[in-house]
Amino acid sequence: MKHLKLLALTLTAVSLVAQSSRSRPETGAAELEKAVLKPGEIWPDDRGLHVQAHGGGIIKLGDTFYWFGEDRSQGLDRAKRYVSCYSSKDLAHWNFRNRVIQLADPENFGPGWVLERPKVFHNAKTKKFVMYMHIDGRTAEGSYKIARVGVAISDTVDGDYQYLRSFRPLGHESRDIGQFIDDDGAAYLIFEDRPFGFRIARLSDDYLSVEKEMSLIPAHMEGGAIVHYQGLYYVIGSALTGWAPNPNKYATAPSLEGPWSEFRDIAPPETKTYGSQSTMLVKIVGTKKTTVIFMGDIWRPGTQWDSRYLWMPLEIGDGKLWLPEPKPWTLDLTTGEAVPQ
Repeated sequence: MKHLKLLALTLTAVSLVAQSSRSRPETGAAELEKAVLKPGEIWPDDRGLHVQAHGGGIIKLGDTFYWFGEDRSQGLDRAKRYVSCYSSKDLAHWNFRNRVIQLADPENFGPGWVLERPKVFHNAKTKKFVMYMHIDGRTAEGSYKIARVGVAISDTVDGDYQYLRSFRPLGHESRDIGQFIDDDGAAYLIFEDRPFGFRIARLSDDYLSVEKEMSLIPAHMEGGAIVHYQGLYYVIGSALTGWAPNPNKYATAPSLEGPWSEFRDIAPPETKTYGSQSTMLVKIVGTKKTTVIFMGDIWRPGTQWDSRYLWMPLEIGDGKLWLPEPKPWTLDLTTGEAVPQ
């Protein structure tokens, strides 16, 4: 059974860098006024094709957002694994940039090897873009037993990423991964270490390895995502139910080291998080309001290319977090205000 994914991010602390040499026309001002996000629907890119960025993550460079995720398009070479990159000015209209990973089995993992949950960090010191990913496959013990992270780098955000190696972070098993960039710019990896829970660890200065564990949250959960909001850290996780959705839950702590509160539901449990599973929390700081976006995947294992996305603004504050019922909404990136339609 394929296990679901993990992760989180705040965008305000991401280093600002120049645009990539792969320039494409971006969404104009007139289109920005019409930007409506429609959870659970087909999300066409600038080519009219459904966005292929499953289990993904987002970084912001200048005034442009970049969304990376698993490309599960039909007709791809089944021996390879693919990651696509898209760009947007408004988080609603996405331009396809590149298949930044088109990778054959890099370390003789064997048939059915897995590349999931790609997350990209920009390192301001080295000027490199560093991608982390969940690497796995089948061993004599069974499937999903390799349990490593893979690392790839690029000189440009949407360039062709070079695979470097895989390893177990700090010697621990790692399946679903997520990313978090704190308000001070520090970069963290979140990874599921069964049967212990999921761990939050700081990356090394060059981002090419994992340096220090911050917390082990002793909960049997994956799909970890984190946001720092009004002095508290909020973490979201998902139960271990394979492809099937479940009631995602959240906990809070005054620091990444904890102590973490008990977990509580983020939505009515009978909705099973409205059929989705968390992948990232995105923080938008505006002139009037700070909005935190729940970024989730609606998995369709039988037709993976048609898996959808559930993005919704959260109700958050004073240690509480709630995912409203999904409906179309707009976001004003200047003011930070999210408005249902």
